[in-house]
Amino acid sequence: MTSKETPTKGVQYVKAPERDSIGDNASVETLVAQIIADVRERGDAAVRDYSVKFDKAELAAFEVTPEEREAALAELDPQTRADTEFAIGNVRKFAEAQLATILPLEIELRPGLHLGHRVIPIERVGCYVPGGRYPLLSAPIMTIVPAKVAGCDEVIACLPPNAHRAMIAGCHLSGADRIFRIGGAQAIAAMAYGTESVPAVHKIVGPGNAFVNEAKRQVFGPVGIDQLAGPSEIFIVADETGDAVMIATDLLAQAEHDIRTRVGLITTDRALAEATLKEVERQLLDLSTAPVAGQAWRDYGEIVVCDDEAAMIAYSDHIAAEHLQVHTLDPQATARKLRNYGSLFIGELASVVYSDKCCGTNHTLPTMGAGRYTGGLWVGAYVKIATHQWLDDRGVAAVAPPAARQSASESLEGHRRAAQLRLDRLQKVSA
Repeated sequence: MTSKETPTKGVQYVKAPERDSIGDNASVETLVAQIIADVRERGDAAVRDYSVKFDKAELAAFEVTPEEREAALAELDPQTRADTEFAIGNVRKFAEAQLATILPLEIELRPGLHLGHRVIPIERVGCYVPGGRYPLLSAPIMTIVPAKVAGCDEVIACLPPNAHRAMIAGCHLSGADRIFRIGGAQAIAAMAYGTESVPAVHKIVGPGNAFVNEAKRQVFGPVGIDQLAGPSEIFIVADETGDAVMIATDLLAQAEHDIRTRVGLITTDRALAEATLKEVERQLLDLSTAPVAGQAWRDYGEIVVCDDEAAMIAYSDHIAAEHLQVHTLDPQATARKLRNYGSLFIGELASVVYSDKCCGTNHTLPTMGAGRYTGGLWVGAYVKIATHQWLDDRGVAAVAPPAARQSASESLEGHRRAAQLRLDRLQKVSA
């Protein structure tokens, strides 16, 4: 094996990625723009045409009926339902605890000047639920449950028409008010602008493929979005105490999501790096999802060796991984030094799979370096913090003179008059 330098000082590749996951996200801008424009113009008819074209699904009606919801629920294996409800309970409890930290505010900033903010749930949200290779029952939980906890009036779910029927049950159990069998960019367009069947929402959340991601980018403005999510990512920071078998297992667990998943080990120990590289190849020999995980590993997997802990922390913060596991002698101490990530898994007992499925934190997380400026989806994404103010005579006396002077200095005569009018009337009453 030959080492080569990474773009970060003090860090060398043991295995470099063969492809660039961001660069490989081929532009679908033109096609998505056409789909959005068509859905805006023709509504349900366009959605129906794209469902046939992309999903090979001809549907008389898009919305899942109450009877179909109950039938999907009845078909759900009892243990699968119990596990789903376990996950829903954890996600709900954590979201409730988060919401309890978001408090309304009232403060008398100066005598007579009262300021504050309210915590207002978004009225109607749209949750895109991806179909994927497998029935990912955790997906609707992560987007729908926090919306219900936040107090949104109506939660709309869209999932591809060929998604596993268990996904309908998952949406139902999570609390979706309405469920539509619409996938892809056409689902995003339908939720953003509304059709004869689908009501327009005020915010769209949830991950999807490149078409869904691009559609969310293009509709942003008239509606809000949570984030632009690329292929999944997992990185592990480890010192000489790391366990190569466990690290390889966790990397491949995430790699089986998609052939474009980005996985990596960042370590200060070359022996661990080389052992992990061998262990990944060994585990791929009998992993049932190796056709997916193996390609992701070959194309986007990486292992780097860092000169010291400082270089390891710096490289991890540069990557800003969606999922970041910490396998060091003192993982809590290491965790306190890290700042750029989607979600942090502290210690080798904290596996990404627990968060992916059921432990309670949200698995809808920033990718492609977005962890440098944002966290993941949470209950706070479903509420607005809207400010307000009110003044009595004392407040006007304090605020109006500087407001009027500032307006005059900016040559905004209308502003000056609005500020001065109240002060003049106050002074006339006081005279």
